[in-house]
Amino acid sequence: MVRLVIDIPDGKSILVKQILKELGVTIQQELKTESSVYKNKLSQVSTWSEEGLEIYSFPNRSE
Repeated sequence: MVRLVIDIPDGKSILVKQILKELGVTIQQELKTESSVYKNKLSQVSTWSEEGLEIYSFPNRSE
């Protein structure tokens, strides 16, 4: 099976979808992430302090 992505003008969308469905094409709805869900996921990201990152610091190799 081949996946094809096409942009259809708003005024022709219903007609094009009807024709494609009659031809046996499966139309998958575009997935959109709600901004509130996205913001909630971002709020769960932890932050690190400078002190917390010190254990990952490498000594200055130029010395």
